[in-house]
Amino acid sequence: MKQIIQDLKSGETRLEEVPAPVVKNGYLLIRTTRSLVSQGTERMLVEFGKANLIEKARQQPDKVKQVLDKIRTDGLLPTLEAVFNKLGQPLPLGYCNVGRVVEVGGGVSGFSVGDRVVSNGNHAEFVCVPKHLAAKIPDNVSDDEAAFTVIAAIGLQGIRLLEPQLGETVVVTGLGLIGLVAASLLRASGCRVVGIDFDPLKVEIAKKRGIPAVNPAVDGDPVQHVLGLTGMGADKVLITASTRSDEVIHQACEMSRKRGKIVLVGIVGLQLRRDDFYKKELTFQVSCSYGAGRYDEEYENKGHDYPAPYVRWTEQRNFEAVLQALSSGVLEVRSLITAEVDLENYQEIYSDLRKEGSIASLLKYSGSGEPLRRVELPQNRFVPGPGAIGIIGAGNFVSSTIVPSLRKARARIRYIASAQGLTAKILAAKAGAAGAVSDYREMLKDSDVSLVIVGTRHDQHAGMVLEALAAGKSVFVEKPLCLRRSELEEITAACRAAPENVTLTVGFNRRFSPLAVKLKSLAGTGAKNIVVTMNAGAVPPESWIQDPEVGGGRILGEACHLIDLCSFWADSRITGVCMNALGTSPDKKTDNASILLRYENGSNAVVNYFANGSKAYPKERMEVFAAGQVLVIDNWRKLTGYGVRGFRSMRASLDKGHRAQFALLNERITRGGGPLIGFESIRNTTLASFACLQSLEEGKWIGIES
Repeated sequence: MKQIIQDLKSGETRLEEVPAPVVKNGYLLIRTTRSLVSQGTERMLVEFGKANLIEKARQQPDKVKQVLDKIRTDGLLPTLEAVFNKLGQPLPLGYCNVGRVVEVGGGVSGFSVGDRVVSNGNHAEFVCVPKHLAAKIPDNVSDDEAAFTVIAAIGLQGIRLLEPQLGETVVVTGLGLIGLVAASLLRASGCRVVGIDFDPLKVEIAKKRGIPAVNPAVDGDPVQHVLGLTGMGADKVLITASTRSDEVIHQACEMSRKRGKIVLVGIVGLQLRRDDFYKKELTFQVSCSYGAGRYDEEYENKGHDYPAPYVRWTEQRNFEAVLQALSSGVLEVRSLITAEVDLENYQEIYSDLRKEGSIASLLKYSGSGEPLRRVELPQNRFVPGPGAIGIIGAGNFVSSTIVPSLRKARARIRYIASAQGLTAKILAAKAGAAGAVSDYREMLKDSDVSLVIVGTRHDQHAGMVLEALAAGKSVFVEKPLCLRRSELEEITAACRAAPENVTLTVGFNRRFSPLAVKLKSLAGTGAKNIVVTMNAGAVPPESWIQDPEVGGGRILGEACHLIDLCSFWADSRITGVCMNALGTSPDKKTDNASILLRYENGSNAVVNYFANGSKAYPKERMEVFAAGQVLVIDNWRKLTGYGVRGFRSMRASLDKGHRAQFALLNERITRGGGPLIGFESIRNTTLASFACLQSLEEGKWIGIES
């Protein structure tokens, strides 16, 4: 299928051929007929893409701070690699989509194949969206009209926050598409509306729609205009403008009556003046997109609706309200359409998003074929034959770490898969892969693929591992192996039944770091005391990593790395686990905990996984005490020995073992050999990870079976 993207590195806006997305539980697959170009938002993204690095940095000072923090902890080169990798991931454009449902995901009710729907899907021939981000279109509303639904819902949500009353005076500052639609809805609700914009065309359009509007460049001070019209000032002000200036907020305050209300929908400078708000006791609020539920994982991606009696207007119900307004004639949008072009002629719109006289531009789609979920990249030379690799997942870690490591190892990548298709195509082009797919099962059918790498969210690991093993493929899966004991037992049975040449590896990369290998050789055999501290940094509670059902929590999902490292140095099996966490209540979402590990050979280990430390402190520190020696690794840059004959220290660039891990993995796949890590060791680490949470819940040591 074809999709419009914005390349952040080159600044190019282009039409890309990508695999069509795969429908998943709770989602709809939609064949697009129309999509609306949001010229304000999309112009901002396109201009950001075209900006040079300095201009990009100026526009995102918060991101600059994150980069500087990363340089302090990870070093300059790894940080630059991460930054350029991020810039190399293009943005899909568009969020106002109309089409027909072609597939309905599991657990979705209220929608059927063939339904005409609106959604926040991108400019693409097929889009896959959550059920709560779609709404059915009334029969008497055309596709052209329905394309305005999502952008109108943005204005409607701002209006709902304003809480306008019949007869009140409401000023709409910024008469772009959202402003014009919002002003029309306010007028229909019985408010006296005043529009403000510097564009004479938009002012004229507003007047034709019965909305008094002023152009400050022609009509003078808008504050005096509003005060003269009302006497006491506006009851409410809705800001839909886009400017870096702080003057818009200042003017909104000056034109408001005492105890008035201001809601920001657009993007403006926010250097607020206290006196503006103090003397009038004004209320200021920023509106979030389409309505309640936006960016809420439970609502959008898990499909849990808010009860209507308690949350009347969710984003989906706002979509439905706009569609009802279009159906009843309360909202008229046809006159706002200034251009309609076929998808293939998209540059007629994107070549000049500031084009004078342009208000609303529509893209038309004519496709009627089946969604194709595989795209070949003939420019990437691929020699057929066994030993090739297929990668499932094209997220940040795969693109920034896994693929570069495989490329350095000269691995042969046959496919890259991602459910949405776009990221797979972009990464496949960089990785030299021969094909991109949205359905990972395509690679399981290919006899050339010997190894499948699973780099998806944690809840998908177990199922994909089992499918790959059943297809006779060796598997490398990023940690954790799985999230549940039942999944581990299924994987154990599959591994033990697999042919000798089919192996399973989990991405416990730290044991392959040159410093980790050197430490093990110096520490020798015998019992050891090991202390490993991870200054992990905070992750928001709403992150998918913290979700027990999706990410498993940080102990299960990330601290397993450190448990494996301790086992590597102890060279023994864990027999008991005890974990204590910061705070008073057992919580699977904890990311501040100390884990005690007891080993069969008498070794002991303490894993401190903390998220409440300073970024100024090194991220990882390891200490091993053995036979009168102490060995210390400081943030994977330096290994220091105390009491070690013939050794004082060893320095290295930041290396957590990824390069060596994937080089060895590729060697085993192409030349043969056993697994990089024995499965019984992987199983022992996974059982120990489960035991951590059980120990926290039960408040005692948990024994680990052999």
